[in-house]
Amino acid sequence: MGGEDAASQSLLSNVTDSSVNLNETKAIQRRKPQQRARAVQEQQRESDISDSEPPFVEQEVTFKYVLLLLATYLGIGTLWFFLVRNQIDGKKTNGVVDAIYLCVVTMTTVGYGDLVPHSTLAKILACIYVFAGMALVGLVLSKAADYMVEKQEIVLVRAMHFKKNLNAAEILMEAETNKVRYKFLMTALVLLVLIIVGICFLCVVEEMEFIDAFYCVCSTITTLGYGDESFSSGVGRLFAIFWILSSTVCVAQFFLYLAELYTETRKRALVKWVLTRKLTASDLEAADLDHDDAVSAAEFILFKLKEMGKICEEDILVLMERFKTLDVDHSGGLTAADLLTS
Repeated sequence: MGGEDAASQSLLSNVTDSSVNLNETKAIQRRKPQQRARAVQEQQRESDISDSEPPFVEQEVTFKYVLLLLATYLGIGTLWFFLVRNQIDGKKTNGVVDAIYLCVVTMTTVGYGDLVPHSTLAKILACIYVFAGMALVGLVLSKAADYMVEKQEIVLVRAMHFKKNLNAAEILMEAETNKVRYKFLMTALVLLVLIIVGICFLCVVEEMEFIDAFYCVCSTITTLGYGDESFSSGVGRLFAIFWILSSTVCVAQFFLYLAELYTETRKRALVKWVLTRKLTASDLEAADLDHDDAVSAAEFILFKLKEMGKICEEDILVLMERFKTLDVDHSGGLTAADLLTS
């Protein structure tokens, strides 16, 4: 009888708890119908807006801004160096082409030395231009490179999974999941093409030997720029204007994505280890934030996120302080009344 009474009390307790939770849920639903309706409408509007906007609108605007800024920068530099062309030593071809070529060689810090300023004014202009160019390449052109890589990322995903017949949603998910990996592969592919094109051009147009052409390409894209091998013809310098810009930026992006890929690989390995390792008694003690000898789902998630390095103790403290500020009635939970009075 005692066992039956205990079972009945347990069952009644469960039913009572369920009915209380149900009543609370219904009360909340009665209290906030208009708020839920407004939230649904706002979500619908946001969904409609996101569906109506092209996916790369923001990137395209940024890319156009980058092109405009680059054109302005090169235009000012070309005018400067063209006006002081008589104060520059070296092998010259066309005045305008040489001025643009000197701009590109200076801003990318390649610095062959085939064209060098020799007057005070020309040297001052070169100093100003190289600092401005380094800032432009480092902060702006990298965004343009990101945009170009992202535009071709889906094409690369399709090519690598052409046998799997993935639909559009699966391709987008695959690209997003392995974003850094595909960016790295895409940049490596573009860099390889640029190296091959540069070597072929130097061999055919500048009439260099293969080894000399390869040496010139490597010293250029790494901005080493010894200067013993460079673009000396007018056609070669016209080609170099575009090739040097794209290749040097591509190399910078290649090593950036390589570092990101290494970091991401390490993070994934850490996450896998955290999720698969066995919990110990000390882990349970550390995860039990309220010291009630039981770890709730929220406490377990927080403990694992800290282990993965996703959040730290300082982040939790900041969020808890924010929660306490919003919890005006100190009930331990946020309600619409708290949000209105906070």
